[in-house]
Amino acid sequence: QVRLVESGGGLVQAGGSLRLSCTASGRTFSRYAVAWFRQAPEKEREFLAAISSGGSTYYADSVKGRFTISRDNTKNMVWLEMNSLKPEDTAVYYCAADQVPRNYVYGYWGQGTQVTVTV
Repeated sequence: QVRLVESGGGLVQAGGSLRLSCTASGRTFSRYAVAWFRQAPEKEREFLAAISSGGSTYYADSVKGRFTISRDNTKNMVWLEMNSLKPEDTAVYYCAADQVPRNYVYGYWGQGTQVTVTV
């Protein structure tokens, strides 16, 4: 079982950067794929990026080239580096983990961290 805690959200001006962290508990974290999602008010949850247990990365077109996902299994951590932020990036950001995610379905979720991008 894995417990996830996000941090690093906050208020930033458009064009700025933030780095979100996802800290995981559990001795087998290295076996889990981890993804970042976000959900804005009155919108559906949106997949952003994922990183496999082996380090392969995948991105949604909407963030490709601006966001970077990375992990350090020795620290049980995953990060989402976000650059060139836009007001439309405002949302609650969640990390999620699963040993075998299918069709963007992940079994473990954090509580989320708010990101607000101002004009």
